Amino acid sequence: MKKLSMNEGSGFVKLIIQIPCLNEEKTLPITLREIPRHYQGIDEVEVLVIDDGSTDNTVQVARQHGADHIIELTNHKGLAECFMVGLDASLRLGADIIVNTDGDNQYKGEDIQKLIQPILSGEADMVIGDRNVKEIRHFSFIKKRLQTLGSWVIRHLSGTRVPDATSGFRAFSKEAALRLNVISRFTYTLETVIQAGKKNIAITHVPVRTNQVLRSSRLFVNIFSYIKRSTATIVRIYTLYEPLKIFLMMGAVIFGIGFLLSVRYLYFFFNGQGAGHIQSLILAAILMIVGFQVGMIGLLADINAANRRLIEDVLHRIKKMELFRTNNKNK
Repeated sequence: MKKLSMNEGSGFVKLIIQIPCLNEEKTLPITLREIPRHYQGIDEVEVLVIDDGSTDNTVQVARQHGADHIIELTNHKGLAECFMVGLDASLRLGADIIVNTDGDNQYKGEDIQKLIQPILSGEADMVIGDRNVKEIRHFSFIKKRLQTLGSWVIRHLSGTRVPDATSGFRAFSKEAALRLNVISRFTYTLETVIQAGKKNIAITHVPVRTNQVLRSSRLFVNIFSYIKRSTATIVRIYTLYEPLKIFLMMGAVIFGIGFLLSVRYLYFFFNGQGAGHIQSLILAAILMIVGFQVGMIGLLADINAANRRLIEDVLHRIKKMELFRTNNKNK
């Protein structure tokens, strides 16, 4: 990877810090105040607030405390869609690097420099802030263990080494932002790491600090809801990128059970007791047929996955063409 060279070789580097918000009138002023406006290697810094249908004074607070751009969604869309709206808007505003942070002042604004440094030096296109979850005092024992387990699962599924997959404090190069397409309605954190691994986006992590908690999480009602929705997201996204592996494994398990039942029937058959185990033979036949069919579904899904990759490549080219036209108009 080459060292970052921005805006057609001009050397001008623009950073946009995006903040998805939902009813953050109390914490947003602190977040905005703590964000530095000058960074080494950056020529221009702007802050974008994406209001996810807040019912309080979040928008007014954002204006009063120096947000350069504000997007007001007409109703609550969810964190994942809010994140993607921010990425798209940041690209159209000419961002070369995009940093995503939370409106509840969870992360230290001073650590943004650490986040963007691997991108500036050409080491990565996507950088995740590692909170060192085990040392966060306000996280419960169960939450720490679940976060650690979830990150371990994501590392193995994505082929990356990200220790804190659920961290929302992260930076993206323009190229990485153009290639990401979040389809989950729950959260973008897990999906974007899996996508980065499957799309060979250069990803790394840096240690970051957290502030004292100002409010409880609004992403989920309770820990069991979080587990259910996170598991569904992981399974869905991984199946999109590795359908053949998933369906072949499922088909092999079903076929294997049917095969064992058939062996069991043959044992009784050759011992003269086959007549009393016809049900096992029927069930074995059904399971083996279903297992084979599930494997065939995997082949078809793999063909669809190949088509999806082609569509994503086309979408990537279209986005770049749109940005090129937009930049030319602005000149």
